[in-house]
Amino acid sequence: MTIAEPVLAPWLLWLCGLVSLVVVGLALSRRPWVALLEDHALQHRWLAATVMVMLLWQLRAQAVDWLTLHLMFTALLTLVFKAPLALLSITAINIAMVLLGRIEWSLLGVNVLVTGVVPALVMGIVWRLVDRRLPDNLMVFLFVCGFFGSALATLAAGLAAVGLMALGASDAESLRQALEYARFLPLLMPSEAFITGMLMSILLVYHPGWVATFNDHRYIDTK
Repeated sequence: MTIAEPVLAPWLLWLCGLVSLVVVGLALSRRPWVALLEDHALQHRWLAATVMVMLLWQLRAQAVDWLTLHLMFTALLTLVFKAPLALLSITAINIAMVLLGRIEWSLLGVNVLVTGVVPALVMGIVWRLVDRRLPDNLMVFLFVCGFFGSALATLAAGLAAVGLMALGASDAESLRQALEYARFLPLLMPSEAFITGMLMSILLVYHPGWVATFNDHRYIDTK
């Protein structure tokens, strides 16, 4: 889901931009590029995944003039590369959308917040819960993170978009359309969960070492 036209109050656009800048700055403070420079295989996987997600974002439904619906894949990127690299991917993709003329520069911070920061944060919390509190079981990791976590991240992103509209919509009609859009969230959640869970299943079977949040020694070798 992406906001394509400035239907939010200017002060809210600046606030979202500031929050996104701070969070992306925190991600950069973790120096995620060091792992990319040291591991060329990881570098190739990250670049390929970023380009692939950018292309998949082109498969979108234009709900109204200012809003487009599409799968985000933020939860998948967070599980495979962890949050810092996932946020860099989503930020780069949103910048590409601006350069392609899909969204305006003023909306960059809003879209990074909705499509990147919020779902990555939710997915990170779910992963931490699985990693620290739940049994070391492959199916627990797959279903709680891959399916439930991605659905929850999609819900959070959608509610964040609707909440921003309720907080600072520039006109009543845009707010009404945003509330109508909220009805589509139950349709987006299973789609994102199914695709994320399916791709995670394939990766965990054939290339578990590619999933940064998955410890194959804990979940496979010790069983």
